[in-house]
Amino acid sequence: MNAPRAILFDKDGTLVDFDLTWGPAAGAVLERLAGADSRARDALYAAAHYLPDARRFRQSSPLIAGSSRQYGPALAEVLGRPADADFFREIDELFTEEGRRFLTPIGRPAEPLARLHRLGLPLGIATNDAEANARVQAGLLGLTDMMSAIYGYDSGHGSKPGPGMVQAFSRLTGLPPGDIALVGDTRHDMECAHAAGARAILVRCGPSPVDDFAHEADLVVDSVEALAELLLAEPLPVGPLPVSQAT
Repeated sequence: MNAPRAILFDKDGTLVDFDLTWGPAAGAVLERLAGADSRARDALYAAAHYLPDARRFRQSSPLIAGSSRQYGPALAEVLGRPADADFFREIDELFTEEGRRFLTPIGRPAEPLARLHRLGLPLGIATNDAEANARVQAGLLGLTDMMSAIYGYDSGHGSKPGPGMVQAFSRLTGLPPGDIALVGDTRHDMECAHAAGARAILVRCGPSPVDDFAHEADLVVDSVEALAELLLAEPLPVGPLPVSQAT
């Protein structure tokens, strides 16, 4: 695989520690949605495949990789509310508040991204979170000034695994999708990259059992920091990577 000329990063599980951030945040959101109704709370836990005692999700949870428009209808059904834009907006706002409170990065993502940014690589974020929340978290992590774009499911380009965010980044940078890498931790990320004709780089630092789909990636690395070390081993961000770690 040739080294990319621009990189889009997934956020949760790639830059942000999914379990430490969204485990407690989701519990708080589901409790706020249920209010004093303990039956509704337990039903929301079940719909979200959430384990309240452990404050984490089951691997089958639709919240791990989906957007509020994808998992929101199941929550709305539990609450007897319409699955409409107002409800999805309410979920996004609650997750923004609680996600900010529990935000935990994976390592120090600003450091490897700054090194890649200094190479002149256009960088961006492509997440199934809402754009507003992605911007809040990017700001708190010190990433905003390095980002050429921050795309959420509601930015007008669709959600992953659709190709829209990569296609938008291609138009923005003027680079063909084949020169862009999407770095992420879920099968949605790999499918998004392939659907757009981009390179798919899988990181092992998310909650998903990546060995189940690592063969779908062009490259597998432990973390964003490891990816930066690999790219910086080359004098320029072009040409073949020194090793392919896809398995």
